[in-house]
Amino acid sequence: MKKHAIIPIFIPHQGCPNDCVFCNQKKITARQPDMSRDEIINTIETWLSTLTGRPGIETVEIAFFGGSFTGIPLEKQSEYLAMAYSYKTQGLIQKIHLSTRPDYIDEKILDNLRAYSVDVIELGVQSFDDRVLKASGRGHDSASVYRACRLIQAYGFELGIQLMIGLPEDSKESCLYSAKEAAKLGPSVARLYPTVILKDTRLMELYESGSYLPLEEAEAVEITKEMYKLLTAAGVNIIRVGLKSSDLIQNEKEVAGHTFHPAFRQLVEGAIAREKMLRLLEEEFLSGRQPEHAKITFYSSPNWFSNMIGHKGCNKAYFASKYPHLNFRYKTHPLTDGSIAIAVAGEGHLVVK
Repeated sequence: MKKHAIIPIFIPHQGCPNDCVFCNQKKITARQPDMSRDEIINTIETWLSTLTGRPGIETVEIAFFGGSFTGIPLEKQSEYLAMAYSYKTQGLIQKIHLSTRPDYIDEKILDNLRAYSVDVIELGVQSFDDRVLKASGRGHDSASVYRACRLIQAYGFELGIQLMIGLPEDSKESCLYSAKEAAKLGPSVARLYPTVILKDTRLMELYESGSYLPLEEAEAVEITKEMYKLLTAAGVNIIRVGLKSSDLIQNEKEVAGHTFHPAFRQLVEGAIAREKMLRLLEEEFLSGRQPEHAKITFYSSPNWFSNMIGHKGCNKAYFASKYPHLNFRYKTHPLTDGSIAIAVAGEGHLVVK
């Protein structure tokens, strides 16, 4: 059951003069007026009305997304934050959350955010590799990332880190390096975004000219899987994997190169589940044996059952094809999310990974 609810307030590209190769927000923002005070309050009130009385919700937060929040004028930041702060002081929400860039963090900004009781600051880090940052037009280097992260934590805020996979000059090695560096910094939350080629971006131009080659889906899943494992092993809560369908991605004409998948998180978590299932099967049951018609049951928590099965049943199909002489079943069990267990009929014990 979902215990955490986010009320999203989108501040489209305000405060960001940069022109990252993957971003089309400037052209989109030119067609979008700023959200008025009334619109923001109406958004919050509408969300709160849907959350009232919903069982299991322990934390509600107002989150400012869509732009570099701390890059907008301080007075405007305070105007937005004051609205969120009023709901927090009334006990109607528990947290205030925002996203920004590493180079838009300093003591003056953090003093103001602390005055309005902000809880979580997410940084669009994208990469810890300076070559990747430069090729992507980020406008800052990795030194700015380390400084911002440490300053945010020194002030007592919860730190969030967003990483991208498959940017220009990127590689599997640089992606895993970024995940390891992020893990060392100990963020509370992280988001992993495979690079999507959107129309009206420099990246689209590079793709069309042949200067940029996007990752194949399988490669993107494999790299993201390894990054996910590194971060979760370090205790980082991964709150998003892949872009959601939104105003940025309305249909297939918005993207190029088959770089967007609406169920990318399930692809990644399904790959992790399959890896665990395969290890359990081979190490705990098949080691040195060639059984026929044995009944094998895989278990997961209810929340991870779809990942155990795999997107569109791909994991079930994989095991049925690879081991046609075995009979597989798939059931739920009160396990920790992400864990997989195996049991063999007649052997009477459950092994968990």
